[in-house]
Amino acid sequence: MSTTPPSPRERLLETASRLFYAEGIHTVPVDRLVTQADVTRATFYRHFPAKEDLVVAYLRATDARLRGAVETAVAQGAAEQGVSAVLDLIGETTCAAGFRGCHFINAAAEYPDASDPVREAIAEHRAWFQQTVTELAARAGHPDPAYAGRVLVLLHDGALAGAQLDDPEAVRATVRRAGHDLLGLPH
Repeated sequence: MSTTPPSPRERLLETASRLFYAEGIHTVPVDRLVTQADVTRATFYRHFPAKEDLVVAYLRATDARLRGAVETAVAQGAAEQGVSAVLDLIGETTCAAGFRGCHFINAAAEYPDASDPVREAIAEHRAWFQQTVTELAARAGHPDPAYAGRVLVLLHDGALAGAQLDDPEAVRATVRRAGHDLLGLPH
């Protein structure tokens, strides 16, 4: 069985994903990306006319991966089970090896201009997540799903920030309990 090696574009995205998350976007120069992805500068610029284009592609790839994980979690059965699975997913993320916060919050800190294409990719991801958890809250029967969705987003954001500063296991347990309390679900 032969496997096709990753394309230069795929190698650049994988390298960017690893380095941007671990070290920050602005600290990683194009020369390092090119070297570690084993591509030429010309190849880099053929796929990504500017580093910012690679940053947007990295965020969109991260978004696609997270959407898949959330969709899998939500498909666990009844709304209550889907909510619990999403809360558990947040907890698993905060306790994962190499956890360094939220990809999107980290990127937003480096790109403060709301009109920047990087911030637009962040806003699209956040709008999707907001809509997803609001729909889950509605399916779970919350009397004010819009409010519950906003609270769930804040729990998510707080967990992804707090787990870097506090005990990740305590953060995981708190997120699960707070989400269940909010939606009136059993612990």
